Amino acid sequence: MYNSLISLLILFPICGLFFLFFIPEKQTMLIKMVALITSLITFILSLFLWILFDHSTSRFQFTEYVEWLWSYNMYFFFGVDGISLMFILLTTFLIPLCILASWTSIKVSVKHYYSYFLLMESLLICVFSSLDLIIFFIFFESILIPMYLIIGFWGSRTRKIKAGYQFFLYTLIGSVLMLLAIFMIYFEVGTTDYQLISNFFFSDRRQILLWLAFFVSFAIKVPMVPFHIWLPEAHVEAPTAGSVILAGILLKMGTYGLLRFSLSLFPEGSFYFTPLVHTMSVIAVIYTSLTTLRQIDLKKIIAYSSVAHMGFVTLGLFSLNIQGLEGSLIIMLSHGFVSSALFLCIGVLYERHHTRLVKYYSGIAQVLPLFSIFFLFFSMANLGFPGTSSFVGEFLTLVGVFENNTFVTFLAATGMVFGAAYSLWLCNRILFGVLNTEYIPQYIEINRREFFILLPLVICTIWMGVYPEIFLDTMHISVSSILSKF
Repeated sequence: MYNSLISLLILFPICGLFFLFFIPEKQTMLIKMVALITSLITFILSLFLWILFDHSTSRFQFTEYVEWLWSYNMYFFFGVDGISLMFILLTTFLIPLCILASWTSIKVSVKHYYSYFLLMESLLICVFSSLDLIIFFIFFESILIPMYLIIGFWGSRTRKIKAGYQFFLYTLIGSVLMLLAIFMIYFEVGTTDYQLISNFFFSDRRQILLWLAFFVSFAIKVPMVPFHIWLPEAHVEAPTAGSVILAGILLKMGTYGLLRFSLSLFPEGSFYFTPLVHTMSVIAVIYTSLTTLRQIDLKKIIAYSSVAHMGFVTLGLFSLNIQGLEGSLIIMLSHGFVSSALFLCIGVLYERHHTRLVKYYSGIAQVLPLFSIFFLFFSMANLGFPGTSSFVGEFLTLVGVFENNTFVTFLAATGMVFGAAYSLWLCNRILFGVLNTEYIPQYIEINRREFFILLPLVICTIWMGVYPEIFLDTMHISVSSILSKF
């Protein structure tokens, strides 16, 4: 059974999806319960993956091997190490919260909506556990379809179709180069097996070409400046749960790809292009932080801040040392908790008042004390307040980058100052001041369902901020294995 845990994780959401097909569209409560129970059981199964995981080895565990195109040396090959395990846990943790967050806000095509989330959960687990480059590419691109439909059909404004197309085309076109690079690897090595390719030595020139091809695809998905144009638009138009899954997990596919493939398979190319990545990352941190200060839409504020946080992640990844890499992984996980929670808080306001413009909200701490506590806590976590998960990640990342380049560290650290500026200014404008009753005459406090959606995110943010060792121990050997190639 232990060797089939990944198959169970992949197939269980598909089983839930299968049951949903036989439930009439009118039975919305049954549809919601089946989707929620399926996602919760999947999360419990992923916890067994963590409990049974051996932290003392860098080898991939729970590996499963299924013949596909055996005559071409292509197989369905799955397995997890300490890095991919964390992202699988993040996926299975956030999907039930997304389903609960949509409990009352989604009123049309409910069955299709929840089906897409279960499908995305299965595809995301495949992405983070794939050990074959072609299989990884297939699932990496398959995510686009359900996410495009969620943005385009259940989006909140008239530009949702345009935002969906923009998201789809940006990421798809960027991935064409990665597909060509995979074919180049296949014709040179004779296989797309990740473990065999990782032991193959490419020439310096070949590494540079392959690294660039992979980098463009992953940089768009992260997204890095200047490839970030699609993200704010997609966030603004997506439903609340769509924004949660987009910020919490889908952005991590790009940074995971950089770590798993760009750094691991092409170490010489990664070392060669480190100054380029540092430059792009610093620009992302400073430029998007300043851009965040100018935004008037609540979702755009969090979306642009996400680009700044991803700039910290790419800085840490290309510090090429243990502190930087582990710090960037902690930021990725922390961002999955904190940005998801902020989008959920904004969803609470939007569901009640149908506007996300900052000017309509003022002094709501007077009438929504519980909501204000949650929003203030996650805003503090977003700026890297000590005791929260973001502080641990940003501190380790800056320590790692400082070992290589003090000037880059200084520029990146200004992003923390700007982060404090836009987070505190947003809290001040929304929570404090004179209550704005001209536009919103009635305010409703968060209900029990919303409270229990946000509470686990608070617990995880504090847990990772106070005791990050349990997460670092899981990832340490796998990160060290990648760094051994430099």
